[in-house]
Amino acid sequence: MVQKRWIRGAVLTGVLALPILTAGCSFFSQETGKSIDPPQVETEDGIEGGEVGQAGEQGQGQETQMTVYLEDRNGYLAPISLLTTLGEGEVAAQKALEMMVENGAYASQLPEDFRALIPQGTQIKSYSFDKEQKLAVVEFSEPFAGYNAQDERSIVEAITWTLTAIPGIEGVEIWYEGAKLAEMPVDAYPLDEALTRDIGINIETAEGVNYAQSTPVTLYFSGQTLSEEQYYVPVTRLVERSDSPAQAALEQLISGPLDTKELTSVILPDVEVTNIAQEGKVVTVDLKDETYQEGQKLPAEMLQALVLSVTENTPGAETVQIKVNGETNIVDINDKSYSEPVGRPHHVNAIKS
Repeated sequence: MVQKRWIRGAVLTGVLALPILTAGCSFFSQETGKSIDPPQVETEDGIEGGEVGQAGEQGQGQETQMTVYLEDRNGYLAPISLLTTLGEGEVAAQKALEMMVENGAYASQLPEDFRALIPQGTQIKSYSFDKEQKLAVVEFSEPFAGYNAQDERSIVEAITWTLTAIPGIEGVEIWYEGAKLAEMPVDAYPLDEALTRDIGINIETAEGVNYAQSTPVTLYFSGQTLSEEQYYVPVTRLVERSDSPAQAALEQLISGPLDTKELTSVILPDVEVTNIAQEGKVVTVDLKDETYQEGQKLPAEMLQALVLSVTENTPGAETVQIKVNGETNIVDINDKSYSEPVGRPHHVNAIKS
């Protein structure tokens, strides 16, 4: 597989940390491997205290990664992790939403080729977190309703996936000008239940699949900026109903993107999935590749996309043990070992402007 220039590889938790990569005019933050169980506060240094996403006493003024979902030039939502600073009393979740306001205070920090979707002029009037329900409640000001109907679902997905990227948050409730919304204000997307990642992202349907008899699987492919920097794009694909979403996800990952013009596959089509088994929080994935030779270095983006896709589609999964032709002594092109189970990344497509 040809190695491409990436915005920034995902930083895998547990046993793997990628080195600094450079691309274009950007330079990228150094991140280190982290324990699998994330802290209740989304900071790189594991700062504790306060509400979920709020800076603790030790975290005031320290740099931290903030993941936000932005729309790329092809209309796909993608996670972009930016290095920023949380001030005294600032809440990470609220700041992330402020960074997603079009032409807002943080517009200069967003990368080229990506667009913030929350309408210009919108303010976050209030934010709260219900720890017991794991529910984030956010209230937007009046300009929030000033978007085009075709952007509505993308706005819902961007808000939901941004907030649920913060450890501890599983659901989202949207308020507008003092009242909980029962539906979105322009095209009536239903909001009668808390929003979770079950709504999917960048939804598409496999050929010949009946929507009513389908299983959604979220896959990670590669997009490319105008300056030829690669980044991961999550896509939720509706496939034939399956008892093993993880198995279906990997099979779809291998088959590649439906949109072959704007997205590219990160795994070769001749790879086969021979077995997937979950034991506790560990998922073991057995792959077969007749061209693989022991000791051969595998593409980092392929292994990372596999971990992302498996953990996204397996409830309770925190780490992935990868085997190729029965071997676990796997190394990527950056000489990083996958011989032990690897955890899901805290941040994907991390960049520092």
